[in-house]
Amino acid sequence: MLDFLTYTFPISGVTTNVLIPPLVAFIVSFFTSMGGVSGAFLLLPFQVSVLQYSSPGVSGTNFIFNVVAIPSGVYRYHKEKRIPWPLAWVVMIGTVPGIIIGYYIRIKILPDPKSFKFFVGLVLFYIGVRLFLDAFKKKKAETQKKFDQKLTKEATVKTISFSLKRTEYEFWGERFSFSTIWVFIVAFVIGVIGGAYGIGGGAIMSPFLVTFFKLPVHSIAGACLMGTATASVFGVLYYAILPSPAGLQTSPDWLLGLLFGIGGAFGIYLGARMQKHVPQKYIKLILSILVVYIALRYIIQFFY
Repeated sequence: MLDFLTYTFPISGVTTNVLIPPLVAFIVSFFTSMGGVSGAFLLLPFQVSVLQYSSPGVSGTNFIFNVVAIPSGVYRYHKEKRIPWPLAWVVMIGTVPGIIIGYYIRIKILPDPKSFKFFVGLVLFYIGVRLFLDAFKKKKAETQKKFDQKLTKEATVKTISFSLKRTEYEFWGERFSFSTIWVFIVAFVIGVIGGAYGIGGGAIMSPFLVTFFKLPVHSIAGACLMGTATASVFGVLYYAILPSPAGLQTSPDWLLGLLFGIGGAFGIYLGARMQKHVPQKYIKLILSILVVYIALRYIIQFFY
């Protein structure tokens, strides 16, 4: 009945109904954006497994999705003064150089990234489990309840100090701090992984900031999205411009990425708008389930 909406994308060779990419991106991004994740890490396996798009160009296509989709969420978080800009800058500066290394790993060392995906799967699985357990820690329940009750009135970020050694900011009437250099190092490593798979890095960065650096998820979401968007701009350029081995399709599918991005833009904006009305516990649960899901996919495929 809707055959007239079926289209074959010339670059990727994908044949699908043109409404499917934006619809899938909207649903995924609405939930993941609450935790500072664009949803690209879930769209990648969707493209590979459902749309049968598995060449290195799929990573560049995922970056296009991020570039188009994320600005709406960043705008929302910025409008509500919920972006800790020092954290955002550290994440951006750390991630970008890692992206180009990840690009060369993808096309020269791991054109068939089975083993690398297995490693990433193990890391994500550990982070996902930590997030899941952290959401149910009883000792934090009372404090978290107090924070959640404050969200609609006090959910703004105020920078207290920013240095190469340590950064501190105020949120929910409480002060939080992190090691600037360690966040930079983590962002760089995540940039390498993000460059190889086109996930921007937010899917890994957000759980790390919450689990290991003990930062509240409501305060880091905008910074993670900002870092992912910046890294994705460079990711698209790398995959579109840099030379690749003969016979290897690395150019992103611009139209397919745009369709994903349009759906993602609406999903991320609405997710960012709804985030402060959703308790931390549920955001952590959503993130942990999604992270464990993709981790298990990567791990299981290693054995087949």
